[in-house]
Amino acid sequence: MFLDFGRKSEYPEETHAARGEHANSTQKGLKCPPRADGICNMAMDSNSMTMPMSDPNAWAAAMNNLGMPPIGMTGQPLMPDFDPNLGMMAGITPMNPMLPGLGMVPAPLSQDVPLVKEIIHCKTCTLFPPNPNLPPPATRDRPPGCKTVFVGGLPENANEQLIMEVFGQCGDINAIRKSKKNFCHIRFAEEFTVDKALFLSGYRIRLGSSTDKKDTGRLHVDFAQARDDLYEWECHQRMLAREERHRRKIEEDRFRPPSPPPIVHYSEHECSQLGDKIKDDGKFAEAVRVLLTWLERGEVNRRNANNFYSMIQSSNSHIRRLMSEKSQHEKEMEEAKEKFKTALAGILAQFEQIVSVFQAASKQKAWDHFSKAQRKNLDMWRKQVEEIRNMHNEQLMGIRREEEMEMSDDDMEDAPDSKDSEDSGVSQVEALKEENDSLRCQLDAYRNEVELLKQEQGKNQPIRSEEDSTHSQQLSFLQQALQGMQKQLLKMREDLKQREAELEKSSDDKQQLNIQVQNLKEGLQNLQNTHTMQVSVTRFPATSAQATWIISTFLHVHPFGASIEYICSYLQRLDTKINHAEVEALLSRLPCTFKQEMTGVGASLEKRWNFCGFQGIKRT
Repeated sequence: MFLDFGRKSEYPEETHAARGEHANSTQKGLKCPPRADGICNMAMDSNSMTMPMSDPNAWAAAMNNLGMPPIGMTGQPLMPDFDPNLGMMAGITPMNPMLPGLGMVPAPLSQDVPLVKEIIHCKTCTLFPPNPNLPPPATRDRPPGCKTVFVGGLPENANEQLIMEVFGQCGDINAIRKSKKNFCHIRFAEEFTVDKALFLSGYRIRLGSSTDKKDTGRLHVDFAQARDDLYEWECHQRMLAREERHRRKIEEDRFRPPSPPPIVHYSEHECSQLGDKIKDDGKFAEAVRVLLTWLERGEVNRRNANNFYSMIQSSNSHIRRLMSEKSQHEKEMEEAKEKFKTALAGILAQFEQIVSVFQAASKQKAWDHFSKAQRKNLDMWRKQVEEIRNMHNEQLMGIRREEEMEMSDDDMEDAPDSKDSEDSGVSQVEALKEENDSLRCQLDAYRNEVELLKQEQGKNQPIRSEEDSTHSQQLSFLQQALQGMQKQLLKMREDLKQREAELEKSSDDKQQLNIQVQNLKEGLQNLQNTHTMQVSVTRFPATSAQATWIISTFLHVHPFGASIEYICSYLQRLDTKINHAEVEALLSRLPCTFKQEMTGVGASLEKRWNFCGFQGIKRT
């Protein structure tokens, strides 16, 4: 992808002064990122020459080739015998520029050894390294996905061919944007080539052997921001995110449990096999799932209804087995609880013995014979044992409290049923109270709004008629709402009073019902006692009191009454000497206990005796 040179925002124009300010600012506050990765792979042509610059003499020779006297960090000449007319210094043997096998940048022996910059010879120019004693050139922060560099300090006579010759050795170049001034922007094909280009920052360049100012310059290479680089980097990040999501999905699919097998459709063969599976305890769960699916699909019709009924009946037969298994597990759980409680009690007993041992050792008779260190250890051990003993004791007491609470819960299961009516009444009263409070708050809010409107109306007398009309309308609306809320509040108060009265009445009724229930229980107990006495008697009693008890019991189980013949037939089973006249006379003598009523119409008219002994209790 080539750069769009028509967009000036992509590569901002920079003057020499701007480049100087940029270099100064970056040198102060920015770090120089490592640029050694991949730089050693850069290679020159066969006519390239390398010269080590680890000593100042070689650097002075390079400055001699540029026609400049070498200056040190203090500003003084490095070597007093420098002669610019000779072009070299005595004692330095010139190197053959055609020496094969020399690369652009030698590979460092290790990371601890600093990288040595050397002279680079090209076809039309020569690059001289900077002073090794100077600090490395500063750069700005590296943009994400940066493939573009800014190159400043080019010679005025430099062209694109020269730039391609120098920086083409770093890697493939996609585009070069040359400015009329002495700088350009270069976009490489790969990101790692940017680090190779940054290696050339600080080199002095000379075209041929000319020492003219227009043919020399000092290179300054720095990172540059480009929209194309950012776009490609974002595309690459999105691609990596897609690959990561795909990898995670594959991992999730690999560890995901397999789906259950599909449920087969209904057929006579499958139905017969499913019936056998339902009867098997081991295959019951899977078979019931298939049966449930068939029922939900609507596979039942008139022809196969009997088959489904038999399968459902087989499923129902497993209830007894499941209940027995549950009871067995509950029994095992209770046995485990008892075993744990017993073991815990034994552990506590042993802890008590250990505590008693320490207490005996703490007595004066034995305590005086121990040394100070032994006493300290005994005291510490005693405290630890007591803490552990107390903790286990609390655990055992908690288990016993839970058992007592479970027993009390079983006893109190019937109590809430008798209090349902009272709880419902109390909840209704509480709801009415809350609603009353909310209405009261709304009423206060409306009153405050009315007062505020009145105050505003009093303050703003000269307001226009339209505003007066709107205020009056709002005031009337608020007054109507206030009246409605007052009426609703009065109504809610009346309802609250009525509910409270009903609650009091219900509580009184409940007390009366409790008294009546107690009386009925006592009467029922008496009747049960009389019935047991009657069963024990093998012959009908001769006294009228015993006969009254038997007749009362008989009529009590016949709430719609019985005829005299039916009563006599029952009594004659106990005593054959009983006749109708004696029984009827006995019933007539006790009107508070027995009552005769006429039932039926016309020919079906019949006299029946009823037991009315409990009606007097209900009236009281």
